[in-house]
Amino acid sequence: MGIVAGKRAVVTGAGGGIGRGHALLLAQEGARVVVNDIDATAAEAVVAEIVAQGGEALAAAADIASRAGAQSIIDACILAWGGIDIMVNNAGNLRDRSFLKMTEEEFDAVWGVHVKGTFHCAQLAALAMREQGNGGAIINTSSGSHFGNFGQTNYAAAKGAIASMTYTWALELARLGIRVNAICPVAMTRMTDGLMSDAQDGTSAAELWQAERNAPLVVYLASDEAANVSGQVFGVGGERLSHMIQPHYGKTLTMPGGWTVQAVREQFQAEMPSQFGVFGILGKPYPFHKGVVAPDAKQ
Repeated sequence: MGIVAGKRAVVTGAGGGIGRGHALLLAQEGARVVVNDIDATAAEAVVAEIVAQGGEALAAAADIASRAGAQSIIDACILAWGGIDIMVNNAGNLRDRSFLKMTEEEFDAVWGVHVKGTFHCAQLAALAMREQGNGGAIINTSSGSHFGNFGQTNYAAAKGAIASMTYTWALELARLGIRVNAICPVAMTRMTDGLMSDAQDGTSAAELWQAERNAPLVVYLASDEAANVSGQVFGVGGERLSHMIQPHYGKTLTMPGGWTVQAVREQFQAEMPSQFGVFGILGKPYPFHKGVVAPDAKQ
């Protein structure tokens, strides 16, 4: 018996890459899986893989950026197997462009799939889980890009929103027995083709960052063994599994009676710049200690 034997799962964006890995391993561990993708042929191919390995799955081609699309895949799971226990929000897209060149359409295209799609699927799944009364697990997909990444205003904003939704839903849904966590995966996929580098030891990016390496944690978080895990975000992929610390207040100064501009001027530069740590997804040292200077001022 697998670790999620008998559970009913939906995985979005599962026609390839990371989502395919989630769907395959969930099925191998005993779950019945709805494989969602906007590409019906890709979704059917993953279902065929699962069935060939002795698992149970069905394909649901729908765009989860729409409420109706999300509803259709939740309904497919309930109609086929009588309920839903696991919701894996994996579907995503990229429209990378630097901030000053990004169009509204490029922003909306990413926001619609990542944020609204995650919201639709999670809410509809949670409503069904509440009706069932036996709890469940929601696993979202954030990204280290929400730390800040050049050329990804839309994607970074969306992934930051997903992390924040994860924290919030974990608080709200605990009373229903529903756990909510997120992963920040890394993989060599169609979406990240050309963006990944080989390891320093010569291991190819394709070998190191296999999409399937993200799936074991998802399966574990979906299982009853993770009953004590909720509201958490994890970095995963390659050979790593890391706990991502929730944003929290750092060094704090207090001023009796409240702060004035003069008081801030007297204390800020002496106390705060030393606290500015690594910056952005690549973890580079804080680059602005000498100031952010306009081009004309550099002459």
